Amino acid sequence: MRLADSDGDGPETELAPAGAFTAEERAAVYRAIYARRDVRDEFLPRPIPGPTLNRILEAAHHAPSVGLSQPWNFIIVRDPAVKAKVHDIFTRSNAEAARMFADARSVDYRRLKLEGILKAPLNICVTCDRARGGPVVLGRTHQRDTDLYSTVCAIQNLWLAARAEGVGVGWVSIFDPEDLRPILNIPPEIVVVAYLCVGFVDQLFARPELEARNWAERLPLDDLVFDGIWGKPRA
Repeated sequence: MRLADSDGDGPETELAPAGAFTAEERAAVYRAIYARRDVRDEFLPRPIPGPTLNRILEAAHHAPSVGLSQPWNFIIVRDPAVKAKVHDIFTRSNAEAARMFADARSVDYRRLKLEGILKAPLNICVTCDRARGGPVVLGRTHQRDTDLYSTVCAIQNLWLAARAEGVGVGWVSIFDPEDLRPILNIPPEIVVVAYLCVGFVDQLFARPELEARNWAERLPLDDLVFDGIWGKPRA
C-alpha cells in the first residue's frame, strides 16, 4: 500500500502491515534472544560460507541508526598472523585484569576462557564513524553518543542473526581499543566499538556461562522496572 505525503507533494511513502508475527515466527525471534550466548572457547574450525556471512552482516546493517546515519563498518579478520597480534594485546590486558580481582576471585577469573581469537575462524572488528551523516544528524543534536548506541544495535542484530544461523559470537573487551589501530590500520577519528570472535559451534551453555560458573546471576526483572519515577516499584 502506498500513501501520498500529507501535503500532496514529495515522494510517496511505502507502508506495510504492522500486525503481530505468527506464533511460530514469534517463537523463533524469542528463541534467538533467549538462546544467544557469549561464546568463548567452543568454536569449531569450519569456515563460515560466504552467503551465511553475508546474511549475518546484512542483518547487522539493517539495525536502527540515529538519523539513518549507519555509522558502522565491519573489518573482517581471517589472517592468522593478524589474529595472533590481537591475541598478544589481549593476553597482556587479561593478565592485568586478573590482578584487579581479590585473591579468590582472581583464581576463578584465571580459570575462565574469556576469548576465542585464535580458535574462531573469523574475527570481526566493528567500528563507528562519528562523522558519517555530516556535522548535524537528525536525532543526534542533543545526545551525541547515539551514533555509538546505533553501532551497538548493529552488533546485537549481528549476534541474533548469527545465533539463528548456528554461528557463535564472542565479544572480546579485555584490551585497549587503541592498541588495535596499528594492527588493523584504523584511522584516529574512527571509534573501535567491538572485537568479535565468530564461528560455528555445536554446543552452547544452556544459560550464560558466567551464571553457570557461579560468577554472577541474572537479576530479577521486577527489581529493575520502576513505575513512573525512579525507585518506585511497579504494581
